[in-house]
Amino acid sequence: MDITPIIPADRQVIDTYGTGRFRVSNTLHEGAVIVFPDRTIPWPATGFAGLSLADFEPVTKADPGVEVLLLGSGPKMQLLPSTLRRQLKEAGVVVDVMDTGAACRTYNVLLAEGRRVAAALLPV
Repeated sequence: MDITPIIPADRQVIDTYGTGRFRVSNTLHEGAVIVFPDRTIPWPATGFAGLSLADFEPVTKADPGVEVLLLGSGPKMQLLPSTLRRQLKEAGVVVDVMDTGAACRTYNVLLAEGRRVAAALLPV
């Protein structure tokens, strides 16, 4: 019995991740990306420590809005500064930070559930 969730073909599924790259719906992306259910875009963020509210503009301006943002912080989980977390919340974005591998897996699960999810992913 196949228990794999059925995800519509037009959705962006994270296939794999590796050193400096991601494969999303069979397309290879180098560097950081933001994955939405309907598109994947390059993300110019260069590291976790320097993130600011401006780095998340594609998410805060998304239409339709994002229900939850998964932030893949690289090879290990890091804490988001409380100021940035508050700014994102005020912009209507709930963020959950985890290592990039966990963010990729969680994104696919939430996508399969039909949630309005996005993943901002720093490479491992």
